[in-house]
Amino acid sequence: MAAIRNLMILALVAMIGLAACAPVYRNHGFVPPDEDLAQVVVGQTSVAELPGLLGRPSAQGLLTGSGWYYVGSRWRHFGAYEPQEIDRQVVAIRLDAGGTVSNVERFGLERGRVVVLSRRVTEGSVTEISFIRQILGNLGNFQAGDFID
Repeated sequence: MAAIRNLMILALVAMIGLAACAPVYRNHGFVPPDEDLAQVVVGQTSVAELPGLLGRPSAQGLLTGSGWYYVGSRWRHFGAYEPQEIDRQVVAIRLDAGGTVSNVERFGLERGRVVVLSRRVTEGSVTEISFIRQILGNLGNFQAGDFID
């Protein structure tokens, strides 16, 4: 009887040990799905309509409120290892001076580099580097030696 009990305890410990090795995924932030973004019409949708269509943004334009930014990421937690970001998406909605949507862009990470996943723009082309692209492009370029002598 003791041998069976010891075998059951060993099996229970093995099952708990294996369960601890399973990765846990966590989502942070919010990025509107494509179906909701399709309701935003470039050149027609106003800033007053955006909260009802997409919800409140994660961040807004710093100086003039010229954009709304939705940021979402997915992290993998695996045992005692440091959490690893496996996906990040940013939706940037630019507003013109009158408060009308002038541009909708979706950015993501591909092998640690920022890539444009989709872009809808009114007249003209986007020639400047956006604020979000600058931030996401610099995330992996810092080292401790840059800040410490």
